[in-house]
Amino acid sequence: MANPIEPTTFPDSGDLTRRRFLKTTSGIATASALSPFLAETAAAGEIIRKPASETLVTQFYKTLTEPQKKLMAFPFNAPLRQAVNNNWHITKATVGKTFSRDQQAMIRGIFDGLHSEEYAKKVVAQVEHDNQQANRKGGFDGCSVAVFGQPGSGPFEFVFAGRHVTRRCDGNSVKGAAFGGPIFYGHAAAGFNEKPDHPGNIYWYQAKRANELFRALDGKQQALALRSDARPEQRKKTVTLRGRDAALHGVPVAEFSSDQKTLARRVMADVLAPFRKVDVDECMKLIEAQFDTLHFAYYKNLDIGNDRVWDVWQIEGPSMVWYFRGSPHVHTWVNIRKPA
Repeated sequence: MANPIEPTTFPDSGDLTRRRFLKTTSGIATASALSPFLAETAAAGEIIRKPASETLVTQFYKTLTEPQKKLMAFPFNAPLRQAVNNNWHITKATVGKTFSRDQQAMIRGIFDGLHSEEYAKKVVAQVEHDNQQANRKGGFDGCSVAVFGQPGSGPFEFVFAGRHVTRRCDGNSVKGAAFGGPIFYGHAAAGFNEKPDHPGNIYWYQAKRANELFRALDGKQQALALRSDARPEQRKKTVTLRGRDAALHGVPVAEFSSDQKTLARRVMADVLAPFRKVDVDECMKLIEAQFDTLHFAYYKNLDIGNDRVWDVWQIEGPSMVWYFRGSPHVHTWVNIRKPA
């Protein structure tokens, strides 16, 4: 097991990178060219428009040299595209070593654009922290990228991967798949083995919301929801979808009261809060299509501190896995597809 990680203050990373990003990308697209992936933020009646991640992926791809493409560009249907892990490099092309300063700025812009305004800086700080702790020198720049297909002229997908991070940008090239395929997010905020209240963990709020739902269940429902057989973490196998004929873990949403269903939807809205609206909307559409077939499970044998605040929980449906493993720190595996 890895040694405990000392608490680290999050840096306000990327000020210089953001300035380079704005200089690099200013004027590259109009509102009509960006639709429907135009990021918009209303403030005091003003609409602030900035390039969407899909637009930046196309711009980024156009700048790649042949040596860079050999490291990280693949056909769209390459099996590697759907890989996912909790701590990995999808290619040997790392942000800081493989790409120019302008390309680095575009990668940062792509990543920022995949997240909500509220969470973008928090998520970048988490990536900086966890990847710095992983190899003592990586941070955001130590993460890796890959591009599948040819952005701007056909289906494509951009993948960003490192410790506690796998993100995708596909411009809806992958039909019926939220985020373009499985993603991963996590955080080890104050050590490998976190305390029961997970101090500083930017994702712990999600478990608190899920535990609110558990407390709203009646005794019979809670007994059905509690398990001791959480799925093992096995790279892509972790997010294998089990289909309609499987006996899914936990209590079925179909047996919830109206108030419990409302709270379940709020849990989903909260766990989606870090992500951009276009992905949230797609996720909720796919979730609603299978809502009454979902099951909520909580794993009593992985309770840090034995405080009955369940650190490990899962939402699973025939075509969905949202697996939050908060022991010894937060790992979250996500795979949402259109119901078969």
